Amino acid sequence: MTEDLSRIVSDIGPKVRTLRKQAGLSLQQFAERSHVSAAAIHKIEQSGMVPTITTLLKVASALGRPVAYFVEEAEATSDPTVFTRNGDQRPIYTSHAGIDLSGISGAYGRFFLAGARAIVEPGASSGTRPLEHPGEELIYVLDGQLEFVVNEQVYRLKPCDSLHFRTVQTHSWRNPGKARATALWMALRPQ
Repeated sequence: MTEDLSRIVSDIGPKVRTLRKQAGLSLQQFAERSHVSAAAIHKIEQSGMVPTITTLLKVASALGRPVAYFVEEAEATSDPTVFTRNGDQRPIYTSHAGIDLSGISGAYGRFFLAGARAIVEPGASSGTRPLEHPGEELIYVLDGQLEFVVNEQVYRLKPCDSLHFRTVQTHSWRNPGKARATALWMALRPQ
């Protein structure tokens, strides 16, 4: 294993532990939220186990971060400016099926705000369990429709509608339509 790869792998555990503690979650609470055993989470946090991609997807989703946050190399430059040309957007991996996210912002490690172009297939959703994590989200629908439930209040977004909410509230999303929905999806995560 190269030195850079070894450093990236060894940084996964501390990142998970820091974010879990910032969210105020015990190992058991986080295990229930992520569907990963408390023992496995403990081993990951102590760098005693390298998570599989499936486990990392579950952990990342439960912490409200893309997988890339845990495996990105630190960029050599300290310039806090990122320009992304059309077609150069990086994919953002998520455990939710039916949603394609293309990054339009800089890496999470360097910025508080992350943005993506989201293409959401008909019927795709965040799942049966409501989401809840630190931060904020802002969604602006370009095409199609999306439905969000925030604290049991239903919001139906059509083109040019937006929704901005604190993500410490229970929330979920889905595409109730028969066509793909396209949206700009912004997320603010506390560091």
